[in-house]
Amino acid sequence: MSQTVRCPVAATLELVGDRWTLLIVRDLLRGRKRFNELRMSVDGIPPAVLAARLRALEGAGVVDRRPYQDRPVRYEYRLTPKGHALGVVVGALADWGQRYADADLALVDRECGHGVSVVYHCPTCERQAPRRRVRLAGRGEPLLPPGETPATLPG
Repeated sequence: MSQTVRCPVAATLELVGDRWTLLIVRDLLRGRKRFNELRMSVDGIPPAVLAARLRALEGAGVVDRRPYQDRPVRYEYRLTPKGHALGVVVGALADWGQRYADADLALVDRECGHGVSVVYHCPTCERQAPRRRVRLAGRGEPLLPPGETPATLPG
């Protein structure tokens, strides 16, 4: 009997893996809140697609919808903590795009204005984890290679 492995990348892509959703999240992170602001900032998105993606994000707990006008009722959209957590995904894509794609926007530090890159961090050890030390481990799979201890792994 085969057991299906639930990959976190695949599970995330089920929600945000289409052409538009992470662009909507990007612009919500940049402070756009209203439907028309998002429609204008997400270049080329059809209004029906924007409405459908916002409903899906709301249903998944990524955004909250709040009325800002009564007649006619109009809503603004805000990222939930779960939605804000996608900021690192958008940041990683921005970092990659700055390096390898033709891009006009840059990921910068708000205080100093310098470009930044996304890094892995181990919250338990409170240190950065270089990409060469990071891997996806399945349930029941050893977390360390055979015969290794944290002290014997290369830094």
